[in-house]
Amino acid sequence: MSNHSQFDVHVVSPSYWKVTFENAPMNLMDLDTVEQLADLVTRIEQDPDLNVVVFQSANPDYFMAHLDLLMDGKRAAAMPLGPTGLPLVSDNLVRLSKVPAVTISAINGRVRGAGSEFVLSTDIRFAGPGAILGQPEIGIGAVPGGNAMGRLAELVGRARAMEIVVGGDDFPARLAAEYGYVNRALPEGELDDFVDTFARRIAGFEKPAVSGTKELVDAATAIPVSDFAASLDAFRRTASRPESAERVRGLFARGFQQPQGIELDLGRHIAEKA
Repeated sequence: MSNHSQFDVHVVSPSYWKVTFENAPMNLMDLDTVEQLADLVTRIEQDPDLNVVVFQSANPDYFMAHLDLLMDGKRAAAMPLGPTGLPLVSDNLVRLSKVPAVTISAINGRVRGAGSEFVLSTDIRFAGPGAILGQPEIGIGAVPGGNAMGRLAELVGRARAMEIVVGGDDFPARLAAEYGYVNRALPEGELDDFVDTFARRIAGFEKPAVSGTKELVDAATAIPVSDFAASLDAFRRTASRPESAERVRGLFARGFQQPQGIELDLGRHIAEKA
């Protein structure tokens, strides 16, 4: 693991944390992200006073771009399983969704693929006007690996979930809010203050009331852990095909995983052949 911390935790008060994600140059989710997020989730799980955690990004263009497709496969395979029995990348999503504290994503910039699955694992999502969300895995011939299908079907309904994951297009903030992909889209300059005010409100309530309420909501909307295992297996199986590798090579040739490349308009580019 790198010594550089990608998640900067600011303790606003014992009951309220702000966590800023930064993995230059474009906030890819790499293996260091996965390991550090596992440690962060453990900290959140174990803090007896924490009511609310806000996740934000230090990069105005990318909240959490997507999984790093150049990651070391051998290192990934050698990672231990998490407490749920799932590989860490999936374990993080399941555990994050179940922490006792309320989790909020304050989204500006692009959040796609595994990044989208990260924010879908938080309880509440607010978007600034520059937010863009999407699940572009179909464009590399793969099934989303973090069970975006299950999360989105519950949030936006089956037909709209199909539109998002099978179409693979970008969803700007207003459309994402209209669909229910995010809770609401805020006007220019209002996201940070709105989220901070809302988080402070939650931070001021009694911990048993907050965690107890969330526990019952979780019980009513539970997704089986086995669904996450199936999603990750499907991603690995489909992403490893020669046809998928050809699509990925074509994307890299056109500037994939470059901050000013096709990532700025990835929803359009994934539907184009090199």
